[in-house]
Amino acid sequence: MRFDTNWIKAVVQATRDLTPGIREFTLAPEGGATPYPTGSHLTVRVLIYGRPDLRHYSLIGEPREGCWRIAVKREDPGRGGSRYMWSLPPGARLDVAPPDSHFELSRDAPEYLLIAGGIGITPLRGMATALARRKVAFRMVYAGRSRSQMAYVDELAADLGPRLEIVAEDEQRTIDFAAEFARLHPEAESYVCGPIGLLEAARQAWQRTGRRPERMLYETFGSSGRYAAEPFLVRVPRLGLEVEVAQNITMLDALEAAGVGVLADCRRGECGLCMLDVVAIEGKIDHRDVFLSQRQHAENRKICSCVSRAVGGAITIDPPWRGDPVLE
Repeated sequence: MRFDTNWIKAVVQATRDLTPGIREFTLAPEGGATPYPTGSHLTVRVLIYGRPDLRHYSLIGEPREGCWRIAVKREDPGRGGSRYMWSLPPGARLDVAPPDSHFELSRDAPEYLLIAGGIGITPLRGMATALARRKVAFRMVYAGRSRSQMAYVDELAADLGPRLEIVAEDEQRTIDFAAEFARLHPEAESYVCGPIGLLEAARQAWQRTGRRPERMLYETFGSSGRYAAEPFLVRVPRLGLEVEVAQNITMLDALEAAGVGVLADCRRGECGLCMLDVVAIEGKIDHRDVFLSQRQHAENRKICSCVSRAVGGAITIDPPWRGDPVLE
């Protein structure tokens, strides 16, 4: 958890619907919008059933007229953050943290490939603009269910021309990762953002090419999983606790509310700080993180509690903080 955040008041200056399920918000922060690195996001305070919580939204492009822009996909059902954001009219006030980036574009690669899946286009939109300005070799592959559900398609087509490839499921198309990676310069970099299935397919294909793993950078969003979210039970034997995790909250949130101390930072399945030991599982674990390896996912000995969930039963864990008495 970050304790040094300097919160800023921001006003929703305008909204526009990019697709039936994606809404863009123009936010005017007090003091004006500061520049930020590519791949940056805003941390936003939201209210979920009257309870304060945090959400992270990628910034779109560059600041315009002293404002930042984010795009929010409405998730029904979901954990409630998107529904709260969609309830905000122009003039509403928000607390936001200054932009932060864990997904910054490098400046030294001979070629770049940007791969977006669905709402994962948001951090890559600004990267495409930056690369076009630099006049370096790059392409973008943008996948989604249909063009009508994909934000910024027309803008990107106008800006990128033949450097943009749209891969829509309803047009019976999928990304051929092997072919995409085979055509790249040996020292090229790829930046990937999208649902967990797309990320895993890209990482596996990249690994098969023998390319350096650090040349692929990725970001995900914690709501994506292989199974629909459902309630489950968490057992903590050392503390004598059984904690119910509702469908619309995370395992981390439920444990914190029950008084179980769990360290956490990104809350997006990327840093691994909230990782817990798994003692037993009834059912399956829906691993939604990108921190643990495929082997670790298969072993089911660890779980990133900020995004991953149990499916079809209960999970027994042993947290790092066990509530043991302090020995003098």
